[in-house]
Amino acid sequence: MNQQSNKKLYVGSLPYSVTEDELRDLFSQFGDIESVRIITDKFTGQSKGFGFVEMATAEGAQQAVEGMNGKQLGGRTLIVNDARPEQKRERTFGGGDRGGRRERSWSDEGGQREQRRPRREY
Repeated sequence: MNQQSNKKLYVGSLPYSVTEDELRDLFSQFGDIESVRIITDKFTGQSKGFGFVEMATAEGAQQAVEGMNGKQLGGRTLIVNDARPEQKRERTFGGGDRGGRRERSWSDEGGQREQRRPRREY
C-alpha cells in the first residue's frame, strides 16, 4: 500500500451476480466498511464486474487486499488493490470526431478560420 494510507479499494473480476450487500459481507471480516459500490451500466443496470469498497481504516484496507486478492468468488479470481484517485472526466457531447467530413477547417494562413463547403459525392 502507498504511504498515504488509502482506505478505498478497487475490486475487479467480480461475478456479475454479486450484490453490494454480498460484497459488504465478504469484506466485513477485515474491519468496518464505510461504503460499497458496484459499478453498473447506465442503460441496462447490469454490473460491469467491478466495484469499490471503502474501509474504515487503512489497516483494514491493507488486510483486505492481502486476504482477498487472488481469492475465488463465483468461479472468478478477484483482483483487489488500492483504488486510484478519482479523476474528473471532461463531459463531451456529440461523440467527437469520427473521421467524417468537416464543414470547417483551419487555414494555413494565420490561423484564421475559413468556411468550406462539403465536397459533393457523385
